[in-house]
Amino acid sequence: MAFLSARIFGQVVKGTSYRNEKIVRQLAIKPVHKDIDEVDYYPPYMKIDLAFENLRYHGLFRDEHQDFKEEMIRLRALRGKVKPKKGEGKRAMKRKAAGS
Repeated sequence: MAFLSARIFGQVVKGTSYRNEKIVRQLAIKPVHKDIDEVDYYPPYMKIDLAFENLRYHGLFRDEHQDFKEEMIRLRALRGKVKPKKGEGKRAMKRKAAGS
């Protein structure tokens, strides 16, 4: 009877070796992909970045590095260092001047 109840309830049958008990213990633990501590080890950086981007858009968060990058792009545009759009480059302007 003890043998049957051990098989039904997933317990180790008496008289098993140490190696069998060790395997049973290893198989009894929660799988790694279902362990919350393992799955959520790293914080969700993509969600956090998106949240900060939305907060910055609404003026509730100030990202000084992004402000600096945008200011550098604005200053480059003022100096004329920005790449021209397609169809507005030197060759296109020559072609328009020669064609008209």
